[in-house]
Amino acid sequence: MSTMASHRNRTVAQKTSRAKEKRERRFARKKDEKRDPSLRAARLAKNKPITLDQKRLDLQALRRRRLQQAEGAERQAIEAAEAANDNDDHDDADSMLDSDSDHEMEQDHGNQKRESSLAPSVASTSNMDLTPEVLLAKFPMLFSPESRPSEPKILITTDFNATIHHIAAAFQSIIPNSQYVRRSAHHYGHKYSVREITKFAENRGFSSLIVLREDNKRPSALDLIDIPSKVLESQCLVNMFANYCITSAISSWVDGKKLPGHGVSQGFHPELLLNNFNTPLGLCTAKVLQSLFPASPELAGREVCTFHNQRDYIFFRRHRYIFRERRETEKSVVAADGKNMVGVENIRSGLQELGPRFTLKLRRISKGIGFAGSDPNDPTHWQWKAKMEKNRKRFNL
Repeated sequence: MSTMASHRNRTVAQKTSRAKEKRERRFARKKDEKRDPSLRAARLAKNKPITLDQKRLDLQALRRRRLQQAEGAERQAIEAAEAANDNDDHDDADSMLDSDSDHEMEQDHGNQKRESSLAPSVASTSNMDLTPEVLLAKFPMLFSPESRPSEPKILITTDFNATIHHIAAAFQSIIPNSQYVRRSAHHYGHKYSVREITKFAENRGFSSLIVLREDNKRPSALDLIDIPSKVLESQCLVNMFANYCITSAISSWVDGKKLPGHGVSQGFHPELLLNNFNTPLGLCTAKVLQSLFPASPELAGREVCTFHNQRDYIFFRRHRYIFRERRETEKSVVAADGKNMVGVENIRSGLQELGPRFTLKLRRISKGIGFAGSDPNDPTHWQWKAKMEKNRKRFNL
């Protein structure tokens, strides 16, 4: 017992001494930084943490690097083959090499493992590592400004016998020029499919269709269909699943009336913010979301809708803002470089959340209606798979 007590006392004494030395170093550093503020700025610049967003991989640069490596390896192989042919031409035809030796060399060469190819696979037709120019050629009705209506018109519906009518009404308040139609499955009524509803919406001048899915009386999915003008075969389907109750860090659906200090929308056309959609897949997703809102917002309403992408989760928020004078206890507005913005030193902005809140997770982008699509050549352009999240530093959007 005495040995254990002495060991415990020795351990406590070591921890106390280390904590004392660390505290003394911290106080001495604080005094030095107080005398010379540049030391603190240098320390903070050196110890700046690196987040996962800063480790985001540039897919286009990675693709170009792989292509360059593949071209270099192919060029070296061609040069080596040409050199070998030149050596064979200079050799004498009556070679004294034994045929058995040639056979052994061929066997050794056959037993060697094949090296992995550096060139990326182009067999998959659902490759979304594309440039914006190729996206324009792949989705002409989506990225061409001439093919988009000046004033979008949205049709909102749900599953058969749905119960989330209040959520559909919330989407109707978010998206201007939208109309909600209940989807019934009456015993004597015709059960219209999504393809038939899309044709109905196209004939009546709607530019997009939103189908809300539910599970246990809670929203579970959002099918967003972009309807090109008079071209049914070129429809672009974006299938997004809203994540609810997965982890506490992911916000589920929250009605605006449950938010503290919430406001009420006045029906103005909101401004639209699309943050952090950097990849070609992100550009396609952002373009589909942008097609839901009018191109000319009503600035008098001071309402803004935000779709913020972070680690492939799309967070939606809706606010009303106001500009006011800066109080004496508040700091000035700073730019991205950390310096005060010129001209707005005495101006601050206030925000009031209108709601609702929800989170989206992109699952699939396909051409046509339904999972198989209507295009036999390339029905599914991109689809989420679980193995995509093995590398936490690589994001799709």
